[in-house]
Amino acid sequence: MFPDQWIWVDFWSLTAFLSIMLAILNLLPIPALDGGHVVFLLFEMISGKKPSEKFLERAQLIGFFILIALVLFANGNDIFKAITN
Repeated sequence: MFPDQWIWVDFWSLTAFLSIMLAILNLLPIPALDGGHVVFLLFEMISGKKPSEKFLERAQLIGFFILIALVLFANGNDIFKAITN
């Protein structure tokens, strides 16, 4: 499982790749992520008014459920493929 010699270039390349992918995922315009906050800030800049706290709270909750659904779908798909193959 572990190589005889540790290849640091591969390790840091993988670490950089995962960091970049996490940054891209975090910028998705889903309210629970940073991209969602950017969308609300852009809305506030364009319209000149801040969304209500009730709206922001509901948007965060919906974004949270979207993320949970994505995680369950991805993991469920992997489990299904592992069982059927």
